[in-house]
Amino acid sequence: MIANLPKIVSIIQIVISAFLILTILLQQRGAGGSAIMGGGGTSYYTKRGFEKILSTTIIVLSVLFIIAAIASIFVATRY
Repeated sequence: MIANLPKIVSIIQIVISAFLILTILLQQRGAGGSAIMGGGGTSYYTKRGFEKILSTTIIVLSVLFIIAAIASIFVATRY
């Protein structure tokens, strides 16, 4: 089990990064065509519904990715 720990951490990191990329792409698609070209509106609005869920998911996945990266460093130095 301990010998497989580096592989397990790497697989977890790959899965988290794939979900992070997917959610970022979904958020960009939901922002509208003008945001893709950098010409998004300057007005402020609150995020609601699916956009809020995506934003929260991106934050959670980013934190998990950083934790997995730090865990990968520790595993690499120990095993």
